[in-house]
Amino acid sequence: MSGTLNKVMLIGHTGDDVKMHYFEGGNSLGRFPLATNETYTNKTTNERVTNTEWHNVVVRNKAAEICEKYLKKGDMVYIEGRLKTRKWQDEKGMDRYSTEIHCTDFTFLTPKGDSNPNNSGNNAGQSPQKPQPSQQQQNNALPEDDDDLPF
Repeated sequence: MSGTLNKVMLIGHTGDDVKMHYFEGGNSLGRFPLATNETYTNKTTNERVTNTEWHNVVVRNKAAEICEKYLKKGDMVYIEGRLKTRKWQDEKGMDRYSTEIHCTDFTFLTPKGDSNPNNSGNNAGQSPQKPQPSQQQQNNALPEDDDDLPF
């Protein structure tokens, strides 16, 4: 095979709310941690073991704004994207590396009417909302009006 593939698909729970960064020219970037779990039974002790892996997710522009508006800590979400490793320097001048998931598509899996134990009552008093379309579906939609509804 002559081509290469850099594709990641994850289903997990958000570890925090989306942190937004805004840039000149109107571009924006959202970041949030995503936890995935692996559970198995240790054959020698017959004990159930759960390992959690944390992933740094990056979303851009309109997708970031949608995630900021609808994703809360503890929500379950499907993320599709690609791996990217960044190199940066810490305060001591040492080279550091971060591997991130640059999100190209997402689907919210937690219904908005469901209460989440990690979510400190942010949904109280809100009516359930329809699941939001994925970013890829939004890109294929007709030109949108000036309202800020993502659907």
